[in-house]
Amino acid sequence: MSVDEVVSAVDRYECPLVEITGGEPLLQEDVYELMDRLIADGRTVMLETGGHRPIDRVPAPVFKIVDVKCPGSGEDRRNDWSNLERLAPHDEVKFVVSGREDYEFARDVIARYDLPARAAAVLLSPVHGELDPKRLSQWMLEDHLPARLQVQLHKFIWPPGTRGV
Repeated sequence: MSVDEVVSAVDRYECPLVEITGGEPLLQEDVYELMDRLIADGRTVMLETGGHRPIDRVPAPVFKIVDVKCPGSGEDRRNDWSNLERLAPHDEVKFVVSGREDYEFARDVIARYDLPARAAAVLLSPVHGELDPKRLSQWMLEDHLPARLQVQLHKFIWPPGTRGV
């Protein structure tokens, strides 16, 4: 779809809030024009990014949700660490945690980059079906971790293997 087609679709839904996500939106050059157009139309724009692409070109009003990849994902070496220094106070940082090693990695990154002072929220999500949310919440409470537990809600709404939701 072109930027005009996406904006027209958003107009039809009369959405005041638009979240751009799915795959990695920052791989598509037109995403910057799309964000600018949506902001110019008076919409609140959120961007969920995998964290391996630089966020420096994202317009300042956009609420960025930056996913820091943990070791259990096999993608941790792709993290663009400079993104954590580019966060605005309204942005969020998310970690998807598969086990204790991932939790300790996230805990260390949160402290090293002082994420609670840089972002509006720091979120830890247990990998659905791998890590019990109760166990993750216990670790967070034991460490007084300045973060929120977040479940992957789409895994509860649709069958866990469903893609594109």
